[in-house]
Amino acid sequence: FFFQDHVYELLNTIDACQCFFNIAVNFDFTKNYLELIITYISVIVMLSRVEDKKVLVGMYNCAHEMSNGSSDPAYPRLAQMFMEYEQPIKKLTEEFGPHTKGVTEALLSLQMLYPRRNLPAEQWRSAQLLSLLSAPASMLDPACCDTMACEYLSLEVMERWILLGYLLCHSSLNTNQSSQELWKMALRSGLYLTIIRDETINIHKITEDYFDGLKGYSKRIADIKECREHVIVNSGAMHRERRGFLRNALKELVKVLEDEPGLLGPKVLFVFMALSFSRDEVLWLVRYSENIPKTKTPEDYVDSYMAELLFYMERLRTLMTKYSRVVQRYHVQYLAQFDALLLNDTMQNMYVCPEEESVLMTSFVSTLSALTINVSRCLCCLMLQAYTSVSKAPLSLKEYPDLAKVMNMTQFHTKMLDNVQEMLHETSDLSILCFYPRVFEKMFSQSSEEVSMQRYLMSFPLACSHFNQTVHPLCPEETEAVEKRSLRLCVTFLEEIAKQTSSVILEICSEQCNLNDQLLPKHCGQTISAARNKKQKKQTPKKGDVQREKPGTESQRKDRAIVTNMDKLHLTLTELCSSFSGSSDFTVFNHIVTPAEFLISHLETRLTKIIVRMAHYNQTTQEIGRPSDLLAGIRAYTASLHTLSRYLSLDVTRLVKNVLLQQTQPLDSYGGQTITTLYTNWYLEGLLRQASSNLIVHCPAMHCFVNQTIENEQSFRAEEYSDISEMQALAELIGPYGLKFLSENLMWHITSQVGELKKLVIENMDVLVQMRANFDKPEAMANLQKRLPAGENVLKRMTIIGVILSFRAMAQDTLEDIMQKHCPYLMGPIESLRDMVSPDTDIKVTLTVFELASAAGLNCDIDPALVAALASMRTGHHNNIHCLATAINQLSAAMFTVESKNIEQHLKEFLLVRDLDALSLKRSCSFWYVIDLDIVEASPFLSQDMLESCFPYVLLRNAYREVYKNYIITLG
Repeated sequence: FFFQDHVYELLNTIDACQCFFNIAVNFDFTKNYLELIITYISVIVMLSRVEDKKVLVGMYNCAHEMSNGSSDPAYPRLAQMFMEYEQPIKKLTEEFGPHTKGVTEALLSLQMLYPRRNLPAEQWRSAQLLSLLSAPASMLDPACCDTMACEYLSLEVMERWILLGYLLCHSSLNTNQSSQELWKMALRSGLYLTIIRDETINIHKITEDYFDGLKGYSKRIADIKECREHVIVNSGAMHRERRGFLRNALKELVKVLEDEPGLLGPKVLFVFMALSFSRDEVLWLVRYSENIPKTKTPEDYVDSYMAELLFYMERLRTLMTKYSRVVQRYHVQYLAQFDALLLNDTMQNMYVCPEEESVLMTSFVSTLSALTINVSRCLCCLMLQAYTSVSKAPLSLKEYPDLAKVMNMTQFHTKMLDNVQEMLHETSDLSILCFYPRVFEKMFSQSSEEVSMQRYLMSFPLACSHFNQTVHPLCPEETEAVEKRSLRLCVTFLEEIAKQTSSVILEICSEQCNLNDQLLPKHCGQTISAARNKKQKKQTPKKGDVQREKPGTESQRKDRAIVTNMDKLHLTLTELCSSFSGSSDFTVFNHIVTPAEFLISHLETRLTKIIVRMAHYNQTTQEIGRPSDLLAGIRAYTASLHTLSRYLSLDVTRLVKNVLLQQTQPLDSYGGQTITTLYTNWYLEGLLRQASSNLIVHCPAMHCFVNQTIENEQSFRAEEYSDISEMQALAELIGPYGLKFLSENLMWHITSQVGELKKLVIENMDVLVQMRANFDKPEAMANLQKRLPAGENVLKRMTIIGVILSFRAMAQDTLEDIMQKHCPYLMGPIESLRDMVSPDTDIKVTLTVFELASAAGLNCDIDPALVAALASMRTGHHNNIHCLATAINQLSAAMFTVESKNIEQHLKEFLLVRDLDALSLKRSCSFWYVIDLDIVEASPFLSQDMLESCFPYVLLRNAYREVYKNYIITLG
C-alpha cells in the first residue's frame, strides 16, 4: 500500500497541474504516465490472484506480534486493502474516476499511431515496409520522421494501454466516439493481455463481466461480442500473414546490412522497427499457443517457421552489437552538425522562453555541441517535457510542435550514442519465453521437423541468452531458478540439434561404409566368375536369378530430378551444419556455451558404439568380424567424417583420435567394452583355447594359425584371423596400448600354466634333484625317469605356453611394422638403446630398456612382460609341440632373471641333461633333436657349437629325415 500511496499521490499531482499528454509531442512524459497506470493495475490484479494472501499476512502479523510484543502497525490497513480489492476491477474503476480526463487524453493521442501500426500484412507489403531496396536513390538518406520513438513502440504495449485504460475510465466510451473506435480496434486484435511474464487475462471476458453490472452499457457489451467473433475468425490468419511478411522483410534487411554495414547509421530506425514488429508477433503466438480459441483454423496458431524469424532477429541484434561503433560515429556527427544547429534555430524562433526552460534547453544544446555522452541528456528531455506540459507553463510544448518534433528526433539520436543495448532490450527482448518452456520447446520441435528451418534452429538456444533480463536485484532468490531453467532449455535444444546432426552424419558414413565394403577383394569372386564364364561361353544365369549390382551403379543417374537418399542426407546435413556455423559461442547467465562441442560429444559417443557394433562380436557363439574388415569400415567412417570440414569448422582429427584412443583401452570413457576387450577375449577364448586342444595349430612357415582337420569343422578359418594382414590390422586397431592389454591377458594364462608346472615340480622335487646329480649315470637316470609319471602333463602345459608365446610373437612383429610405418623417427633410437644392453648391464636397467623396446614391437632377448608376470608369482606340428622351444627359451630366460641366475649357464646345463638323457635311454629321439635345434636357434644365449658338442650334426640330419618321413606317411 506504500506503492499505492505514491502512485495516487503522483496521479493527483498530475491532475492538479492539468498536464497535457500527447504521445506524438511529449513522448517520454506520456509513455511514462501510461506505464505507471498499467503497472499499478497489473500489481493489483496479480495481488488479487494470490489465493492464500490473507493467511500469509495473518501468519506474518502473528509472527511479528510474537517477536515484538505487538502487531504490525500497518496490518489493519493492509487487511482492509485486501478486503477492498477482492473485486479489483470494480475498486480500481472507482479510484480512477477522477483521473478519467488525463487518461482519456493520453489514450486518444494514440488514435493516429495505433491504427497506422495495426495494419494487415497486405498493406505492409504494398507499402514495402522495412525495405531498403524499394528506393535505391534514397538509400543513404537518414530515416527520420516526426515521431521516431513511436515507430518502434510495441503494439502489444499500446493495446494494453488502450484496453486496460478504457476499462478503468470506461465513461468516455459512451461520450467520445473516437475513444469508442480506438477501443473497438484494440478489442479486435486479440482476446488476451499479458499482465506480467506468463500471467494473462481474458480482457474480453473481464470487460464484459464488469460492464454487465453497469447500466447503459448494453451496446458496449454487444461491441465486445462482435469484436470477440472477429478475433476468433480473423486474428489467427492476420498474425500468420504478418509473420510471413516479417520473415522475408527481415531476411532482406539482414542481407543488405551484412553486405553494407555502413547503412546501419542512416537506417538504424528500420532495425528497431523490424525488431519491435517481430517481437510483437512472436509474443502474440506464444501467448495464444496455450490459449487457442475454438476456431475452424487452429493451424493459424501453429508456426513451424518460427525458427527463421527468431534467427533474423538475432542476426539484427548481432549486427547492431558488432557495428555499434559505426552507429555511434554516424550519430555523433549527425547530432553535432544537424540536430544541435536545428534545435538552436528552433529556439531562436520562439517568441517566448522562460528562464528555467531556457536554462534546460541551453544546457541540452551545449551538451549536444560538446558531444558529452551521459544520461543527463535524457533527464533534460524528460524534465523539459514535464515543465512544458503543465497547463500554466509559460512555455507550452503543445504550442510549439516544431520544437517537440526536434526534441523527439534528437532524443532518438542521442540514444544511439550510448544506449544501443537498452534499445535492443526494449525492442527485441524475448526473455518472456523463459516462462513458457512448454510452448518454446514445442516451437523448436515443429521447426526441427521442417528441413528448410533446420539451418535456423540455433536461434532457439540463442534466445536463452535473453533470459537473464528477467531477474531483478529486488528479487535475488529467483535468480538461481531462472538460471537453471535457462540452461536446461539451452542444453535441451543444443543436445537435440547435435543429435539430429550426428544422426545424419553417421548415416552418411554408414552409406559410404557400405559402398566401400562393395569394393573389398572378398566381393570380387562373383565378378571374376561371371567374366570367366562369359569368356568360356558357359551358360548364362537364368532370368529368375538376381544379378548383383556392380559398385558404382548408385552414382549413375539419367535424370537429375531423381533425388536419392544420399542427396536428401547431404541436403539435411548442409542445413544443420549452417546452424552451427552461425554462432561459435554465446553466453547464458555467465556460462559460455559452445554449440560445436555438443556435436563433438554426440559424435564421439555414437561413433564409439558404432565401432564396437561393427566388430560383430557374439559372446554366445564366439563369433567376431575379421580385424581387416573392421579396419576398412573405420577408415571409411573416418574419411566420411573428414568431409565435415566442408560444412563447418570442426576438429574432426581430434574427434577421431579421441574415439580410437579409447578403443585401445579395456573400457571406454563411459565404462563400455571396447574392441580391445572384444578381440582380446575372442583370441583367448576362440582361437588359442582351440589351439591348446590341437584343433588349431601354429604354422611357422605361414606365420599364422590354421585349422587342423576337416573332420573337426570349425566355425571360422583360423588363418583368416591370424595371418600377417589380419595381425597388422589388429595392431592398427588396438595399437600399442591394446596390444599391451592383450599381452597382459596372455601372460595371465601363462602364469596359470606355470603355477601348475610349479606344483608338479614341488611334488617331484626329490626325483628332479637326484636326476640333476646323476645325469651322467644312464642306469640311475632310467630308474629315476620311471618315477616321473607326469611327463606328458608337463609337455602339454609347456606346449600351451609355447602356443601363447608364439601368438604374442606374431602380434609383436606386426606391432613393429606398424610403429615403423607411423613413428619411424622413434624406432631408431629405441633399437639402438636395446642393442646397448649387455649381460653386464644392471637387471633393472635391462628390464626398463626391454620394456620400452617391447612396447615399440621390437624383439628382446628377455621378454619383460613375462618377467613381470613370473615375478608376480614369486610369491607347427599336429600337437603344437614345435611351440615347446619358444616356451622353454622365454620361460627359462624370465625365470632365471627373476631368480638372478646366469641364463646361459643354466640353459647349457639343461641342453646337456636333455640330450644325454635322450641318448642314454636309446629311444627314438628324432623329434627331440629337432626340438633341441629349435631351442638353440630361438635362443640368444645358446649357439650351434654348444649343440654340436652334445651330439654330432649327422644325428640332427637323420632326425630331420625321420620326422619328414613320418609326416609324409601321416599325410598319406
